[in-house]
Amino acid sequence: MTEEIIIAGFGGQGVLSMGKILAYSGVMENKEVSWMPSYGPEMRGGTANVTVIISDERISSPIISSYDTAIILNQQSMDKFEKSVKPGGILIYDPNGITRHPERKDINIYTIEATDEASKMGLTKVFNMIILGGFLKLKPIVHAEYIRKGLEKSLPKRHHNMIPENEKAIDRGKEIIEARQLLN
Repeated sequence: MTEEIIIAGFGGQGVLSMGKILAYSGVMENKEVSWMPSYGPEMRGGTANVTVIISDERISSPIISSYDTAIILNQQSMDKFEKSVKPGGILIYDPNGITRHPERKDINIYTIEATDEASKMGLTKVFNMIILGGFLKLKPIVHAEYIRKGLEKSLPKRHHNMIPENEKAIDRGKEIIEARQLLN
């Protein structure tokens, strides 16, 4: 099993954190992992993306140009990465702020209303964990116990009190992800 993922959106949406938690979780589960972030000079509001590869085998190169899964959190990222999903792959996106929805017919497309759900939960900081939960429902590439370990490793100790809320958000993401277009 090898899963090649791109997570892309604005800085401040937790793009890099989501990738880091996923990567640490894979490491904790003794998988081969690559985590490669890319971001502009702005701390918040600029574009950011991270490539995560999790595999049972050695990873030959962390540099890839096509992905099994794309998690898209803004329009600029949709424009840039929709075409990079491998045929038969998955594109997950939060429709909030998306003006042009994905158009490809050779991939599976899912929506997750994470912005609205995080607001309903009163925890806007767990937006990215809702997205992560939706992804993990579709591709359970790491087990839940390792996601918790990934959260513990990734979050500063002063934020460990937020781990239960993050886990709740992951579970909620698994409940609310919806298929928009599935291949036959």
